[in-house]
Amino acid sequence: MIKHVAALVFILGTHTLCALSPEPSTKVCVLTNHPTHTCFGLMGTLPEERLLCSQSPELIFVFLNKRTDKAELPEAEVKKIMDGHLANIERLAKEGKLISAGPFDTGGGIFIFKSTSAEQVKEWLQTDPGIQANRWRVEVLPYFPRVGSACAVGEKYEMVTYQFIRYLPNIAKFNIQDAPQIFKKHDDYLKGIIKTGNAVAEGTFGDMEGGILVIKGDLDRAVIELDPAVREGLLELEFQKLWIAKGGFCEK
Repeated sequence: MIKHVAALVFILGTHTLCALSPEPSTKVCVLTNHPTHTCFGLMGTLPEERLLCSQSPELIFVFLNKRTDKAELPEAEVKKIMDGHLANIERLAKEGKLISAGPFDTGGGIFIFKSTSAEQVKEWLQTDPGIQANRWRVEVLPYFPRVGSACAVGEKYEMVTYQFIRYLPNIAKFNIQDAPQIFKKHDDYLKGIIKTGNAVAEGTFGDMEGGILVIKGDLDRAVIELDPAVREGLLELEFQKLWIAKGGFCEK
């Protein structure tokens, strides 16, 4: 299924929010003075937050998405690939490139690299036997954290589990007119969740790729689903349980 995405262009103090349609040469735009921004509505209504997201990223976020169509391999070959995958993670961490990493309980996982270049990180990823074998669908995105960040941990660490929510944008012709106002409500709603003290990490992936929220403790999905932007169809949700070394998001 082709997803609709949004493009944001700044013109003389106004903002043009556009939904690109799967139909050829079709684009619907709306001009607004509402503080919609390059961080796609997540915690970015303040000028300093918008400035942060207009700067070059200092972190690159990688999703290793589980593939249901991957080739079936002999158990010994899978073990060899995964052993190489783990050894490569250790090497990249020792080189100071890979800051944090962890698997999802249903397969796949995340990397967070210290880099300003997605292209550079793509080159580093080519040393991973699992990626060479096409075991995951890989996404490489600039990461702008607002809560937490990415911190290396020592050789002795405790693995913990967190609730991992990914926000995926879904702007189309039918909802673009109301998008700026709804994203403002989303900002306010997300800030309320963060004020509870349960947010370990929150950040965005720039203009068109949404963001994440990482929660400690039990998660009431209904609370996340009541987000105004989710209810209006502007954001779609993915829920995962993430295993990661404690402190990997700079949490205490």
